[in-house]
Amino acid sequence: MVFQSPILRQSYKSPYGPKYHLQPNVAGWTFKQLGSLGFKAGAFGGVALFAVIFYASGIPRVKRDILQKVPFIGGHFIKETPASDNPF
Repeated sequence: MVFQSPILRQSYKSPYGPKYHLQPNVAGWTFKQLGSLGFKAGAFGGVALFAVIFYASGIPRVKRDILQKVPFIGGHFIKETPASDNPF
């Protein structure tokens, strides 16, 4: 069996053949896939954070320490009912 030398093998490349190129990756994930995965994970994390804050908005400590300090909607969580009218 006759083997070609590396010099002759790389001297001609057919224009009709496949165009191979190195695709950089991290543990088998390409950077395009990692970007898409990161965007989706961020979106799900944002929705999960909103759900947790929505469900915990009835807790007085959460209202006082977190929700009242949010710039445009913080005034909605300030309770101005006098203590004598509050059953809780």
